[in-house]
Formats: sequence, structure tokens, C-alpha cells
Amino acid sequence: MQELLERKNGLHRSILIVDDDPVTREILGAMLGDLYKIGYAQNGIEAMDLIKRDAHTLSLVILDLHMPKLDGFSLLKTLHADNELRRIPVIVLTSEKWSEVQCLQNGAADFITKPFDAPQIIRARVEHSIELAEDKVIIHETERDSLTGLFNKEFFFEFAKKIVRMNGHKAMDAIVIDINRFRIINELYGRAYGDLLLKKIGGCVHQAVQEYGGLACRSDSNSFFVYIPHENDISQLIEQFIKTTQGVIGDDKISMRIGIYSDDDDSLDIQMRFDRAKLACRKLHNTYSTCYNLYNSELHDKELFHEKLINDMDKALEEKQFQVYYQPKYNIRGNVPVLSSAEALIRWFHPDYGMISPGVFIPLFENNGLIHKLDRFVWDQAAGQIRKWKDSFGITVPVSVNVSRVDMFEPKLGEELTEIAANNGISTAELLLEITESAYTDNSQQISDAVSLLRSFGFKIEMDDFGSGYSSLNMLTTLTFDALKLDMAFVRNICTDNRAARLVGIIIEIARLLEVPVIAEGVEKKEQMELLKTLACDIIQGYYFSKPLPSDEFYELIEKQQKENEYAHN
Repeated sequence: MQELLERKNGLHRSILIVDDDPVTREILGAMLGDLYKIGYAQNGIEAMDLIKRDAHTLSLVILDLHMPKLDGFSLLKTLHADNELRRIPVIVLTSEKWSEVQCLQNGAADFITKPFDAPQIIRARVEHSIELAEDKVIIHETERDSLTGLFNKEFFFEFAKKIVRMNGHKAMDAIVIDINRFRIINELYGRAYGDLLLKKIGGCVHQAVQEYGGLACRSDSNSFFVYIPHENDISQLIEQFIKTTQGVIGDDKISMRIGIYSDDDDSLDIQMRFDRAKLACRKLHNTYSTCYNLYNSELHDKELFHEKLINDMDKALEEKQFQVYYQPKYNIRGNVPVLSSAEALIRWFHPDYGMISPGVFIPLFENNGLIHKLDRFVWDQAAGQIRKWKDSFGITVPVSVNVSRVDMFEPKLGEELTEIAANNGISTAELLLEITESAYTDNSQQISDAVSLLRSFGFKIEMDDFGSGYSSLNMLTTLTFDALKLDMAFVRNICTDNRAARLVGIIIEIARLLEVPVIAEGVEKKEQMELLKTLACDIIQGYYFSKPLPSDEFYELIEKQQKENEYAHN
């Protein structure tokens, strides 16, 4: 590109004159020598060597058709077939009109007829051919990704729209290709390896486009867009592409995610087609059973549903569509289970969809950052409820609230929670904070520091879902907490799986050494409760005692227990 710009700005361009007639070479050299740097070749073989040698500096070839050893027709075909050399314009010397069509089909830029025209005409033809070729190369370089040679994203969409305009209702498929863990690959193997990987995949993409038609681009650092004529069985095409690409890459540790919008509906614009292909691609995140996914109406409906939930969240908070339920926890260390605390659980009663499962909206809000706003709502509601129970019954029922991994990275989290406790007239020790084990495994040091800071404010920390991750034992030595909450998967099989029962017993023994209580959630049967009691579990939560209750029903639960306590003491 820089060489072309320099030549366009006045530096001498180079021309190779190829003719077996020395008189012709001399005449053309005299006509052009004051404007260009002239090279000469007597036949096609000699010319080919010079063209290969000077490929990056040569601006034009003037070529005679009839020469010994390698004639002009053969040389022209060779140049045209070479992706690198075909950019060099060729002006053909001829006195035969019939040969012009054949030469044009093989990439000739122009013709100079014999006998020669006036020198100014020949000079004009040469200059025009060079200018056109250089402009074409500059445009090509502008519209192409320099690393892979594919279109860049902007030109890709322009050409895709052009295809639609030119082909009317021709059905097209949109394909998005992502390289898995590309950032990690760059860090492990270096940028040069990453660039080589992109070139190899880009080459396979280019080959597929040449075979099936359409066009392709490199859309982001590790993504490619492919737009091809609609295939009824596109899965076969994709599987062949994956096989070919894996063979070219030669490294089974490198994998791809491929999202496909394959439909014969031409009503969608180009961007929407690729948005849907990207959605199908994203759904493959952390999926290892397949590397490609076809967009369908179910994905579309789910996407619209999630988008509506995100848009409706603020309104839902204002209209109190969210309600906090409380599931009681019972201390089972004595002869009679005693209500000891509760866990706050959020419920969403949507005006259009009814009650939406927290398993739907909580991960959604965690992914887009809205979860902190929802968590703050729960914290404030729970703190206020603790205060109301204190005022009504003269006792404290501590409430556990979830602190998501997103919350843990809030720099003012401790101050925010302390302010909520103070505004509701409770102590920080009464608002228990549940932090999942998986949050710790994401960033152990930062989470550990955040937990220490929260405990310095007086909050008690419960490690939730213990045993669901892969670093549990290591966590016990580095993270300070006040209660350990067993993942309900242990409890589910505790009566039917001896290994699960033994493992729960070991975890409880470890907790004893650390002098922290163990909470078991998901207890639904009497047999589970009795076995946990035998194993010396401290606190139980689950449907065996109570489902999550709205605040007024929990109020009745406290009232009932107080009456039972009074009766027991009389």
C-alpha cells in the first residue's frame, strides 16, 4: 500500500517490456523511458523470472503475444491465475483483433496495436492502465482485512446489501464463526501464533465462499461472518467446513463456535440475520457436545422474552411486582426444632407472565449487571422486615440475603449494606450475607478481601452452595466465614447414597474443626432430617419444615412458635 502511494505521488514506476523483437523493445523504451524505469525481457520464461523478482515494485507489463519458449498467451494466463501477480496490469501488443477477446478473458488491461500509434497515445494508455490498477489495489486494501484478506466488516455489509439488491428474493444464510478462548490462546502461545491461526481459518472461510458463492469478512478480533446462498442441509456444509478447518489448523486444542441463521425468509435485513446468528453462536458458550447451533423460533422467542424482562425491571421495582419471601431455618441441635433465622428469596409476579422463576431472571440480571439493583431491593426489604418482627415480637429473626458475585466487586459494598441496616434500625449482625462458593472460585483473592472487609463491618458471612465448585477445601483455609451451607445436591441423595451421607459427615466434621455451624438446605423428607441430625448438622432449611412464605405468613409462623414456647414453659 505504501509503495503504491509513493508511486502515485511522483516516484518513478517500473515497466517491463516483453518482446522478442529488439527493435520493438527499443522503440517502446524510447517512448516511455523519460517517465518510467524500463526493464526488458526477450521471452516469457525470462519475463516470468523478472516479474516474480520485482512483483512488489513492478507497475506494468507490456507483453507481445508471439514469442519463443513461452508465448504471451501462456504468460498472461499464468499471471492471471496467481493471486499475487494478477494485480500487475498487462498491456498486450497485438495486430490481431481476434486475440483481444481471449486476452481480456485472461486479465489484459488494454491493447497497443501494431504498427504503433503516436507516442502520446501510447503514453496515455500506459498511464491510464497503471492508474486504474493502483486505484483498484488501494480500494482492495481499504476494503480488506490486512491479516486474512477477507472483507472488513463495513465493506462486507455494503456488498451484502448489494447482493440483495441485485438478486431480489434470493435466499441467503448468515453464519458467525468464533474461535473459542482466543484471548487465552494469544496469551499462551503469543500474538504471532494467534495471527497465524486467524490466517488459516480465514483461508478456509475464503475457500468455502469460493466453492459455495457469497462473501465473508473478519468481523472482530476472533470472529468471521459468512453470507452464502441458502442451503437446505446447511449442517452438512458446516460439518465439512469444520473438518477441513481442523485439518488445516492441525491442533485439536483449537475449537470454534458457529452460529447459523438459516432461513428462506428474505424479509429480515442483513444486520438482523447476523444478530440472530450471533445469538445462536453465544448459546454455545460452555457447551462441548456440539460446535454449531442453528437459530430457531424458540431462540427468538426466548430472546424477546429476556429483552422484555430487562426492559420491565425498573417498572417492576416501582410497581412492587417483586416480592420477598422468607424460608425459615430451624436449629435441630435440641430435642425440638427451633426457628433460628430465615433466607430471603425474591419472587417476580409479572402482570403479563405471572410468577417468573428466579432461575430465569436472576442469571439474566447477573449477566447484564442489573442484579445489584435487585439485590439492593431485597437487602432493604429484608432489613425492614427484621425491624418489623422485632417491634411486633420483641425478638430478632436474622435474615440471610444473597450477595452476588457482581455485588462483591462494588467498592462501597460494606458502606452500602451498613447504611441499609442503619436506616432500618437493625445491627449489621442481624443481616446475614450469603456468598456462593462459585463467586470465590472466580477471583479468590478479591473475594477474600471483600469478605474480610464485610466482616469488619460486623456482618456474618454464610458460604452458600458449598461443594458445588472445585476449590472447596482450599477455600476453607483461606476464606473466613461464619456458617457453611451445604449444596442441596448432597442432601437430595443422602438417604439413598452412602457415599453422599459419608461426605456430608466429613464436611460437618471439618466445620466442627473450624468452629462454624452447618446449614443443610433442600430438606424435604423426615428421613433426611433425622439422618442430618444424626450426623450433627446444626440448621435445616427446606420444604420438610416450610416452603418460602410471604411476610404476612411468616409473621403467623413466628406468632405460632411464640405461643408454643409459652405453652411449653407453663
